[in-house]
Amino acid sequence: MVNVSEVSADDARLAKFLEVHHWARIARRGELVDARKRQLLVALDDDEMVGALAYDIVGTDCEIVVMRASGQWGGVGTALIDRLEEVARGRGCSRLWLVTTNDNLDAIRFYQRRGFRLSALRCGAVDEARRTLKPEIPELGTYDIPLRDELEFERAVD
Repeated sequence: MVNVSEVSADDARLAKFLEVHHWARIARRGELVDARKRQLLVALDDDEMVGALAYDIVGTDCEIVVMRASGQWGGVGTALIDRLEEVARGRGCSRLWLVTTNDNLDAIRFYQRRGFRLSALRCGAVDEARRTLKPEIPELGTYDIPLRDELEFERAVD
């Protein structure tokens, strides 16, 4: 049974999970953000960290900065999203939103199945981020798809 809760950024388990899953500096919308300095939810299964989600709340918008689960189709991502929605609702948010990239087909599928809709396409945004913010962004992404564009998804907080 997966249990999702908030955690502080200095939790040793979180540091190890973040290192394994390579997320700290996230380039999106023309800026570089440090996911470790955002509010964090973690998913635990028998005290083992199996997922994490960094988020930001600004006004009535709740952004999913980055989310990782250690396996697919096990319900971890859904549990993190469900808990985030509870947090967002409790803080008066009306919208959840996120940015992903054109190569991230698994994420695109995941979010659409959970009611998110495409709200913006920024053609060439990843190319620009690679040039100006984060040169280590690879040319090819998941499934060897050229990594070029940002896709923004959103949905109302239920």
